Amino acid sequence: MTEPSHLTAVRQSYDSVAADYARLVKQPSDLDPVSRAMLAAFAELVRPPHPGPVADLGCGPGKVTAHLAALGVPVFGVDVSQEMVELARAAYPDLRFTVGSMTALEIGSGELGGILAYYATHHTPPQWLPTVYAEFHRTLAPGGRLMLAGPVGSGEHLRPSHAYGDHPVSYESYLLPPDRIAELLHRAGLVVTTRVVQEPDEGTKRQIGTFQIGTFLAYKPR
Repeated sequence: MTEPSHLTAVRQSYDSVAADYARLVKQPSDLDPVSRAMLAAFAELVRPPHPGPVADLGCGPGKVTAHLAALGVPVFGVDVSQEMVELARAAYPDLRFTVGSMTALEIGSGELGGILAYYATHHTPPQWLPTVYAEFHRTLAPGGRLMLAGPVGSGEHLRPSHAYGDHPVSYESYLLPPDRIAELLHRAGLVVTTRVVQEPDEGTKRQIGTFQIGTFLAYKPR
């Protein structure tokens, strides 16, 4: 099957920026208090005895994956970028990282106790989001939890030419309204329990612009 063009752009772009991305992006422990609290809440929801492993989709260099593991979560990472996965494996050799796409996860139906998609879906064209969210629903076990976070807006479509150390990039970003994201999650069969919208801090402004950050907690009904 031919790879969708947006995935090719994301993979090639993040392969090229991987080393500088890993250097520039904050450790989870250095995030703002609300972001840290949301990750801690998600960890509490998916830690044993809750069933199933947790997939950190779009894990990048593995910093958030390792943070969840330190909080007692049985987590592994998946990213479309081979270079990101290699960096994650080198930094966190005790954790599992694989190359894969959210549009077609190599994970069995109902296998996961949780999914984290942390700044991982905003490069996905809106017409592909139902496919991605359907994969979330398919791979989650009944009662499994989802945390999705990333930039939101009023439908902005961004086409940056350079990022992370001034590397050329070809990915695009789609900043959907929070209500639209919640609606698409609902259509995929997921129940949204929490929505938090934050103003970006200065570090985030430098990376993605002056846009709000939306965080969603949801679950797959039993």
